[in-house]
Amino acid sequence: MRVLVVEDEKRLAAALQRGLTAEGFTVDVAHDGNQGLWLALEHGYDVIVLDIMLPGLNGYRVCARLRAAGSETPILMLTAKDGEYDEAEALDTGADDFLSKPFSYVVLVARLRALHRRTGHRLPATLALGDLVIDPARRTCVRGGSEVRLTTREFAILEYLARRAGEVVSKREILQHVWDSAFEADLNLVEVHVSAVRRKIDTPFGRSALETVRGAGYRLAADGG
Repeated sequence: MRVLVVEDEKRLAAALQRGLTAEGFTVDVAHDGNQGLWLALEHGYDVIVLDIMLPGLNGYRVCARLRAAGSETPILMLTAKDGEYDEAEALDTGADDFLSKPFSYVVLVARLRALHRRTGHRLPATLALGDLVIDPARRTCVRGGSEVRLTTREFAILEYLARRAGEVVSKREILQHVWDSAFEADLNLVEVHVSAVRRKIDTPFGRSALETVRGAGYRLAADGG
């Protein structure tokens, strides 16, 4: 899951980035409303965590402009403690959910996963492609009843391909979704990681689900075969 955190409290933003990255998310951070709006419009995020009190544009205005631009990305807005008017305005502006500061990190992660699941075009929480079963919440992968151990980056790549099963996904798309926007890397790095995933989910089981489409990218079979 790719997440944008728009939060001007740099220590909180850094803590969220570290924690969410450890959960297997790809996280970009903006410290003001203008930068957050630009990133949200330029990149494809699965969820946005948006504070209200921001320099430049406040959270309400960022949210309103995103909705006016046609963005349907789920937005979790961070509001003041016991700020019922903040919460009401957040929802009226177009936010999908809110959390009052200070908040439980465990609850934040659960809310993000719930927003991701509820988005209409997403696949179910557990992704089953034949006997290949991927559970993003638990970060587990099972093939034919046997657990497959993947690194955080490998799991993120596999989840992304699974959510687009049957489609050809380019190296550039994988790089943009799995690595954060500040990371500049050769596309060959994607090839290295995809090859590692293939060696773990296919080779030991005599399968060929993860296919290289020459000149175009990769495709994960919808039936897991």
